[in-house]
Amino acid sequence: MSQTHYFQILLILYLSFPIILTSSSSSSSTPQLLHRGFSLSPHSKTTSFQPFLTDPTANFSLGFLRQNHNHLVLAIIHVASSQPFWLANPTHIASWSDTTHVSFNGSLVLSDPTTNLFWSTATNGGDTLLLLNTSNLVIVNQNSGTHLWQSFDIPTNTLVQNQNFTTTMSLFSPNGLYSLGLGNNFMGLYVNHVVKSGKPLKRLMYWKRTALEAKAEIEEGKGPIYARVNIAGYLGMYQTSSTPVDVQKFNTFQQTSSFLMLRLEPDGNLRGYYWTGFSWVVNYEAIIETCDLPSPCGSYGLCDGSGCECLDNRTRFEPGGCFGSNNDNDDDDDLCSSRESYFVLRRSGVEPPNKELLGYLTTSSLEECEGLCEKNCSCWGALYNNGTGFCYVLDYPVQTMVRTGDGSKVGYFKMRKSEEGKNPVQVKIVVVIVVIVLVAVSVIIGGIGIWMMRLKRRKGVNGILKDENGASSGPYKNLESTSFRSIEMCNGQ
Repeated sequence: MSQTHYFQILLILYLSFPIILTSSSSSSSTPQLLHRGFSLSPHSKTTSFQPFLTDPTANFSLGFLRQNHNHLVLAIIHVASSQPFWLANPTHIASWSDTTHVSFNGSLVLSDPTTNLFWSTATNGGDTLLLLNTSNLVIVNQNSGTHLWQSFDIPTNTLVQNQNFTTTMSLFSPNGLYSLGLGNNFMGLYVNHVVKSGKPLKRLMYWKRTALEAKAEIEEGKGPIYARVNIAGYLGMYQTSSTPVDVQKFNTFQQTSSFLMLRLEPDGNLRGYYWTGFSWVVNYEAIIETCDLPSPCGSYGLCDGSGCECLDNRTRFEPGGCFGSNNDNDDDDDLCSSRESYFVLRRSGVEPPNKELLGYLTTSSLEECEGLCEKNCSCWGALYNNGTGFCYVLDYPVQTMVRTGDGSKVGYFKMRKSEEGKNPVQVKIVVVIVVIVLVAVSVIIGGIGIWMMRLKRRKGVNGILKDENGASSGPYKNLESTSFRSIEMCNGQ
């Protein structure tokens, strides 16, 4: 059954049985359809999620999702797990306040007049808002019985079973760094290098799956391909028929699963899950090896499969990554401001991950390869293979490299200097020296102070003895004096 026919059947059920659709044993307080004139603002006491629309099965809800205490996104969540399946405004976050409100008057609109943040479906003629049991949010016109808009057409980072993913769509990871897209005969994962100068977004492919066309071939002129998570337990690519032109099997292939979804994760991996009734379990991963992920060890990191370290072996790897991973200038287009703004790091036995997807030049020597990067201020690094002569020039900020046992593979990297004009190792050494000097000075000053206090106390006692006995103090002088008798009595108490 096609997705269009499935939708029409569900729509008929919604419009034919309005009483059933407005009552639910599991979610009696949340309506199952909304009409023109609806408007709502978030409650100040809501801590996580405030639903205002649910599907007939009560498995999914549309509502306000609270983020970072004071931010709000319009979201569809899976109720049992509280996992968001779709976000209306992932990049334009509204504030959680009574000035923010959602309204439906033919268009579904999220507005915040205080900060001018908004999102809208930009539809006309809609009179009913429905959430289907597939998690698809739709706007329909009851007179014509057609849908004018659906959330399935603008996915965020998740695809659910039987949801078509076309060449006009993209999935984006929650952090916005990675995306999934379709080509004429493949699907690919990309790193999205954000730049600050207004130039076009740099996209670098780090994973590619070309259709094998084992059971059906892609025919030119018959339209673009699309992808879909099949309930039989696989991610398929299709063109014109129900027979897939490519199949990526899940662990649950040909097994019964309650619900399947595909998600692009913050680490850049594409993972499939199935719902057990209690939790989501991973049953598919596009990238198996950790080092094949786009940046598992952060900027200027080095991955060897068992862990992470830094390309600069004088720098200790920390959870936040290596030098440059949190630098505000990492996403600049180039290093053209000054040759003095960076220092050069060389490391042998390294290569770029997924190098088969990178473009390369052939040079006669390592020096020639490095020269291509040195003379180009938009180049951040170059990697040379002495065996093949391949030279990979990196025109984007350096991410994680992969360790190899081949010393003929050499990397040349430009690393930003710190604000003080020194590399991070030099800065750390200076800091350590300053701390040691300060501690030493404190110890010396403290020692002098203690010595002076003791000397002053000793002189004070000697003065007292001299005044009382008419002679300078000496060992056990005049032990019968009044002062010594007083001290002896006090000690004896």
